[in-house]
Amino acid sequence: FKWYRKAADQGVPSAQYNLGNMYYKGAPPDYAEALKLFRKAAEKGHVLAQYNLGNMFYGGHGVQRDYTEAANWYNKAANRGNGKAQYNLAFMYYNGEGVPKDDVEAVRWWRMLAEEGVYDAQHRLGLAYFMGEGVPKDDIEAYAWFNLSAIKDARTRRDVLEFIFTPEQKARAQQRSNELQKEIDAKIAARAAGK
Repeated sequence: FKWYRKAADQGVPSAQYNLGNMYYKGAPPDYAEALKLFRKAAEKGHVLAQYNLGNMFYGGHGVQRDYTEAANWYNKAANRGNGKAQYNLAFMYYNGEGVPKDDVEAVRWWRMLAEEGVYDAQHRLGLAYFMGEGVPKDDIEAYAWFNLSAIKDARTRRDVLEFIFTPEQKARAQQRSNELQKEIDAKIAARAAGK
């Protein structure tokens, strides 16, 4: 705490973030101090501080709940690659919280994560195709994304589609799922190789 405080007072964003976290998770928490420190670090571009500010405003932790402010901070963190912020921002677009309701924008964020292998996002993308929200309704594409997702709920939905599919549809859906998995694996491998 002592050394984080010294570095935070000197304007070091990572120290401001870490000290803010200590206040945020303290027993008892000091949300006002956490907010002040997160904001200082976030304004200097610290992505985790931006994400935490989004959480504070979304949940009303020590501040007045403000979905617009939450979306603003999630957006900053999401555009810098923070997956949790991307996922939360997608839900905000889906629900119209702090931003206009926009299923297409929600799907864009979910797809970004789904293509990185994030199971929850793959499930949400499958739901979007299943319901025709933000994308044209497509049971084959829904099945493929549900199949990739390891979430029990997605497997259940996949099984329902499988039950109503003809053998040809089931084969097409499985083939599409295999294609998607190869694309995801290639993206992850390329990212790991620094390409």
